[in-house]
Amino acid sequence: MDELPGWLPESAIAQRIAAPTVWTKTEHRIERAYCVLSKAGLHAALAIDDATVFAQRAGRVDQHEVELADGTVISAGTVFDTRGLPTLGKRRAASAHGIFVDAETAAPMVGDGEGLLLDWRPENGAGPDEPPSFLYAVPLGDGTVIFEETSLGLRGGMPQHELRRRTLNRLAAHGIRLTGDEPHEAAHYPLDQPPPKKGAAAAIPFGSRGGMMHPCTGYSVADSLALIDTAVSAVQQGTDPVEALWPWQARAVYWMRMRGLWGLGRLTTDQSIAMFEAFFTESERGQRALLSAHDDYTALGAVLFNTVAHTWPFRWRYDLVGWTNRNRWVDYPFAAPA
Repeated sequence: MDELPGWLPESAIAQRIAAPTVWTKTEHRIERAYCVLSKAGLHAALAIDDATVFAQRAGRVDQHEVELADGTVISAGTVFDTRGLPTLGKRRAASAHGIFVDAETAAPMVGDGEGLLLDWRPENGAGPDEPPSFLYAVPLGDGTVIFEETSLGLRGGMPQHELRRRTLNRLAAHGIRLTGDEPHEAAHYPLDQPPPKKGAAAAIPFGSRGGMMHPCTGYSVADSLALIDTAVSAVQQGTDPVEALWPWQARAVYWMRMRGLWGLGRLTTDQSIAMFEAFFTESERGQRALLSAHDDYTALGAVLFNTVAHTWPFRWRYDLVGWTNRNRWVDYPFAAPA
């Protein structure tokens, strides 16, 4: 929650979790509040009543012009490209399958005010020779809890049917049986969208399209909201928004996080658990530097070094830094849907 800008009202927050849980080899309580945003509350907070809206597709987006599908051309001093992410292909991906379960049914795993940010307990039915995944499970503030099995860093991602199978296995391990009619969602997007280059004569990519998708977590909303004021101030002052958004410190952070993404995408389940166990014993500043800080490059460098140094057994560190098994899961043959 501490990443969100001060101007965002309380009404934009649907659910607070004072100290979310992470399961690796052991249980870790993260003494840092987490929240789920309300879609309706966020839309209301970002009201565009005084803006002119063109409800069409943008066919061309340039530095000072946007051409719509009907041929209309809109000119502007500065154009921000917030169209989201391009197609995935074989890029390193975040893949997730989420099932919405009513809170009473979900209570054996996630109680009121609780949340599982990362659950690496061996309950998803995946074998040691299969690509790893973890569970994300949080209450949404509307009487439901989302249980979302998630894969990070695989080239091309993990299929939805495999993620659903793993989610159901986890729920069954805690005695939670579903009807099969529960709503569900699918997520599948690239994690390696880079920041914009300096001096490019083009529209300014912003949000997930402009490098604000965290390569190691898949989160982008808080960072994007927090950087809006920076972008607006640069436009008002006549300076380069790209320079303001992406000083060298922030680019160094992105570069190091990308190395973390590459490491995630080649680890086994046991290696992932060992690595996250090492990470979540690091300092609060170190954890924050990896998970959310936009430009704390010194703390990030230190926590990455320490995480590798404390991952055990020693030989697993070679996989983490890419000296061995660099392409372990490339083109992995997942089983066909049942």
